[in-house]
Amino acid sequence: MLAVRDLIVEIQGSRVLRGVSFEVKAGELVCIVGRNGAGKTTSFRTVMGFRRPAAGAIMFDGQSIVGLRPHQIARMGIGFSPEESEVFGELTVVENIALPTWTCPSPRSAQARIDDAFKVFPKLVSYRDRGGQALSGGERKMVSIARALALGPKLLLLDEPTSSLDPVATESIEALIRTLVPRLTVVIVTHNLAQARRVSDRTVFLNQGRLVEHGDTQQVFEHPAEEETAHYVGGRFG
Repeated sequence: MLAVRDLIVEIQGSRVLRGVSFEVKAGELVCIVGRNGAGKTTSFRTVMGFRRPAAGAIMFDGQSIVGLRPHQIARMGIGFSPEESEVFGELTVVENIALPTWTCPSPRSAQARIDDAFKVFPKLVSYRDRGGQALSGGERKMVSIARALALGPKLLLLDEPTSSLDPVATESIEALIRTLVPRLTVVIVTHNLAQARRVSDRTVFLNQGRLVEHGDTQQVFEHPAEEETAHYVGGRFG
């Protein structure tokens, strides 16, 4: 579904991604892990068209998306929920979730997308008319992900979907994300190695802008092919 090939990204003269290549197959849940500055969020923002790569290819469903604008990429079927959980405080929960549905051909199809998002996060139904400024951190995360789902994506990119949340809220969101797979393909950026091990089918490990290892999650954590990976998952750096 998604193929990243030899991706090079430079920011203010500094090379942030150094020839990164990986694939995401339809129906998978993939986690991208690595310490701060590894290039995890940059890879997402480049896929979404917020950054232009210096070199390399990004293919989605067999089509190149390099050079497309973020709204064009979203229309092709890639949803994105950033780490910041951007929720508009002056809008209600349902108004926040409904924002992407202006692209729908009819009010009925727009409402169906909104209803589907609420089915994934039923807790939000009772908050649908609450203003965004009154939401907790976990609720804001849910709204951000639900809004991405309202696009009707094939691929969902979630940047740190449980950062700064308590264990109960984290468990709740992880369980809800797992219900999306394999109907939806999901890629998560996370600092939480335990989370990656719990929820993902495959894991991508980046370090200092390089792809170190990419494979089955159990293999990456229990029998890593690279010594660098073994040090990271073993807690010896990061």
